[in-house]
Amino acid sequence: MKIIILGAGQVGGTLAEHLAREENDITVVDTDGERLRELHTKLDIRTVVGPGSYPMVLRQAGCEDADMLIAVTSQDEVNMIACQVAHTLFRTPTKIARVRATAYLTRKGLFAHEAVPIDVLISPEQVVTDHIRRLIEHPGALQVLEFAGGLVQLVAVKAFYGGPLVGQELGFLRRHMPSVDTRVAAIYRRNRPIIPRGDTTIEADDEVFFIAARRDIRAVMSELRRVDRDFRRVMIAGGGNIGERLAEHLEHSHQVKIIEHGIERCTVLSERLDRTVVLHGSATNKRLLEEENIDECDIFCALTNDDEVNIMSSMLAKRMGAKKVLTLINNAAYVDLVQGGEIDIAISPQQATIGSLLTHVRRGDIVNVHSLRRGAAEAIEAIAHGDMQSSKVVGRAIGEIDLPRGTTIGAIVRGKEVLIAHDNVVVESGDHVILFVIDKRRIRDVERLFQVGLTFF
Repeated sequence: MKIIILGAGQVGGTLAEHLAREENDITVVDTDGERLRELHTKLDIRTVVGPGSYPMVLRQAGCEDADMLIAVTSQDEVNMIACQVAHTLFRTPTKIARVRATAYLTRKGLFAHEAVPIDVLISPEQVVTDHIRRLIEHPGALQVLEFAGGLVQLVAVKAFYGGPLVGQELGFLRRHMPSVDTRVAAIYRRNRPIIPRGDTTIEADDEVFFIAARRDIRAVMSELRRVDRDFRRVMIAGGGNIGERLAEHLEHSHQVKIIEHGIERCTVLSERLDRTVVLHGSATNKRLLEEENIDECDIFCALTNDDEVNIMSSMLAKRMGAKKVLTLINNAAYVDLVQGGEIDIAISPQQATIGSLLTHVRRGDIVNVHSLRRGAAEAIEAIAHGDMQSSKVVGRAIGEIDLPRGTTIGAIVRGKEVLIAHDNVVVESGDHVILFVIDKRRIRDVERLFQVGLTFF
């Protein structure tokens, strides 16, 4: 595909990296020539210096015959105008824009073909908030992903010494839990992927990705690790968009405190939030944390826009007795450095957002993409179409499908029914098929499986 990305920041740069690896024709536009030079030396892409909303700059970037425009600059207005220009002057088929301000997002009918023609709206703050919310709802999980409208979840947990399944073969799981159907999609051991088979043995410290119906997730987690009690007391550092949205979502079911250093922002938060306690101060202030009983806190979420403040406040909170700490980190290089030590969960907003963008870049009827393991793996939800003649998956049992190397089918959703993928399950047209791909180089092969028609022959 010929794709133009506006904005070479964290999200734009990460997306260019993902898509360039998959042999797409990528052009990145930004006003920062230095940043573009950095990307150009690292990736096989074209770059154009200039404001992304200018018609001349879009023409220079090749908008006349582009398949897709992805506007992810830091300014909502630039992203919106760029989509309007691309639609009016160049008839670009697909336009995706990052829009952050709720003032735009809450206006019905604004983003329509006859108004501001944006095909897909991405709100990174909402994506990250949902990601954190799911982790708070599943204590002990490293990652929780939803498919088929939440009917199925893919959960990553770390297997601990003493867990019932540690030291056991995967085949034992079904015998041990006959009433719960689940499948282990992948195991990461010392950062290396293992494709699970019935005789694969789970070891302590393995990162295990398993898939199950939403109702069965807690039961499976309890087999792999000690069950953490539900989080009740939540402390949030940072009252920005993400902090506010998270507090808003949790305040009626949890005890929530939010620490914000800006006095004006504190006033706004106290007016908008009903039950959340809003505190004015710094999250790295030891005395403030002490006064607010950090040692009784179930989870401390550091969500400011400053990585160093997030890391330092999280480490301080953990040492002072917070049971769990979750840290938002923009610099991808820091994420692997800090997670697993005093910081329990490190979240990269770019990786959380990338999946939403990749969903619309994938070929075939792909309705959901989640980027995993810093982009090394992907979980994909694809819809099967056609019949035995036109499709490589419809009418075939899972055991007969010629899956690309390193790919596993985890589950199938048929209507409201969740079928965990066993070799004898037959795929029907209209099924939502959830796959785990550990080798990104195989993505194109996976897409071809779900494309219908003569292109197969």
